[in-house]
Amino acid sequence: MTRYIVRRVALSAVTLFLLVTIVFVIVNVLPDDPGRRIAGPFAPQETVDALNERLGANDPLLDQYGRLLKNAVTFDFGESFKFGQPVKEVLFPALARSAKLVVLGLVLTLPISIAAGIFAARRRNTLADRSVVTLGLASSSIPEFVSGVTLQFLIGVQLGWLPVLALAPSDAGFFAELEYLLLPALALVAVYFGYIARITRAGTISALDADYTRTAVMKGLTRRRVMTRHVMRNALQPTVAVIGTQIGYLFSGLIALELIFNYPGLGSLIVNAASDKDFPLLTAGVILVGIIYMLTTLTADLVIAWMNPRARLVGERV
Repeated sequence: MTRYIVRRVALSAVTLFLLVTIVFVIVNVLPDDPGRRIAGPFAPQETVDALNERLGANDPLLDQYGRLLKNAVTFDFGESFKFGQPVKEVLFPALARSAKLVVLGLVLTLPISIAAGIFAARRRNTLADRSVVTLGLASSSIPEFVSGVTLQFLIGVQLGWLPVLALAPSDAGFFAELEYLLLPALALVAVYFGYIARITRAGTISALDADYTRTAVMKGLTRRRVMTRHVMRNALQPTVAVIGTQIGYLFSGLIALELIFNYPGLGSLIVNAASDKDFPLLTAGVILVGIIYMLTTLTADLVIAWMNPRARLVGERV
């Protein structure tokens, strides 16, 4: 297991290094004058030149690349061009807001989706199974911004049960924040329920048809013991892999939902940084998303390796 973990961590580090390199190339291909952007269009050229010198924009590309690698390790990207504050002070609050929405969405989605997938698999080819599959296909085919607007109009505007905006007041307590985040979280449930439920259903059907399950049944084990000790440990491995990859997207890809519910999360912050050519904030945001993807997929790999020792053997031979 230790060797497997070391290999996975090393591969993740290589992936992060490649991501930093790609970000550096893209940023340097885009034409821009950071000093002019900070000082404004009417600032004297001497002031602009002094700012570019202080920011290191005139340094050789190799020096800038080395500085970016160092910044990626220390996560110190200087000041944001737009906000005039350290990048950390702008980026981490947005990350915390996105984390709240992601956690709430997962808490609501995973139990319902996994239970529905197992329920459908154990009743394969019945009306209950077809109902779960049809509902899952229908919900996952609707984009999150459509489900978000629909829920916002029906539950927030027409019924008035929940706030139509997701950002709670600064003095709001824990339960008040949950109330504000519930509508966008329900939109996430509508989108991801079908995907996770169908993956769980397929994994459970495969495990139920496996030789080890038939052997366990013939040994006289109870149905509950067969499901908990033999079926679920193998059936949920594809689900764990899917969840690991989707968490990274949830942190950075929910731009439409953030706009609909006026929620200043990480995704909208990165998009605005790109449109404003705020390169320190953009670079830090992209690298942060890459780190999140790396950590979530690494965690998923380790969980799968714990659930199935054969995965460790395959991973060590790669």
